[in-house]
Amino acid sequence: MELDIIDVSKNDRRPAPARSVPRERRPQQKGQVDRNRGGNPGTGRDPGRSPRRNPQRGQNGNIRRVSDRDLDRNMRRMPDRNPGRQFDTDSGRRGNRIPEREPVQAPHSRSGSAPVRRRSEDRRQQQERIRRKKKRRRQKAAVRAGAVFLLIAIIILLIFALVKLISGARERDVVQKVSAVSSVPRKELLKANKSTQKPVITEDFLTVNEFSRPGEELKKVNNIFVHYTANRETSAAQNRSYFENLGITGETSASAHFIIGYEGEIIQCIPLDEIAYAVQKRNYDSISIECCYLSEDGKFTDATYQSLLRLSAWLLKEYKLTPEDMMRHYDEGGKKCPLYYVEHEGAWEQFLRDLEQFIMDQENGSV
Repeated sequence: MELDIIDVSKNDRRPAPARSVPRERRPQQKGQVDRNRGGNPGTGRDPGRSPRRNPQRGQNGNIRRVSDRDLDRNMRRMPDRNPGRQFDTDSGRRGNRIPEREPVQAPHSRSGSAPVRRRSEDRRQQQERIRRKKKRRRQKAAVRAGAVFLLIAIIILLIFALVKLISGARERDVVQKVSAVSSVPRKELLKANKSTQKPVITEDFLTVNEFSRPGEELKKVNNIFVHYTANRETSAAQNRSYFENLGITGETSASAHFIIGYEGEIIQCIPLDEIAYAVQKRNYDSISIECCYLSEDGKFTDATYQSLLRLSAWLLKEYKLTPEDMMRHYDEGGKKCPLYYVEHEGAWEQFLRDLEQFIMDQENGSV
């Protein structure tokens, strides 16, 4: 057997293994997986992450048997992207296609929507009840308001009728008393009074103001009222100044057409074609005469009394009236004015008889 002798002196070293030249790395396209790095093609997942574990494999990597119940549960949780491709997992092979199951739909039950409809229906019914209740409340309130208004109107009408009845009865009493006192017919008095002369009157008109001389027109005169000043021992000029100052102070509204002093002087404060603030309800159809006094009981002095007769007779002539048209402030409103002739009815009746006699004496020329 021949042996080949190899000279190791010339080639004492083993030749170096040839290095493999790395290939140029081409750019990775979408969906392409680097084989050296691994990865799941088409997903673009990072190969460094641990792959998703297949729930059908056990811990040792063997395929475990999955029951139909587990399969159905998994399929319900994770819908298949391609529901047409379903395979039998029992065999672990492709090709044993499971027939497609029809999607199970929950039977249409009204149990879910019925409570909602019932609640909405209950809510509508409740709102309707509330609306009807509010409507009934409004109707009841309107009925109550109408009843109260009607009751108030009836009460006002009754009060008005009662006041009219009382005032009418009082006027009838006054007329009856005057008629009983008067012995001369009205026509004769009017005829006899044509010769009555105007008494001496000092015209000292008030300044026009809203509290004592409003300047409003007096269109007619039906009565002549007699007052007393209610301020004892004050003169006619002082009472005229009081009326004038009311236009400055404005503390009240008061005035009269004439003021007769306790010495018989007569001052005219308001023109006869204007109203005075003397009788609240009769300012627009009457003339008023204020009388001063010295006695505590309000009785007029003789000078005042005689001037009142002369002035009253002249005013009755001017407005074609008779003594029965003379009235006290008391006869309209019940105020005790003039005081003495309210508390002494006989004194007032005597004044009316004296006035009638004064008129008749004017005709005869005895005055």
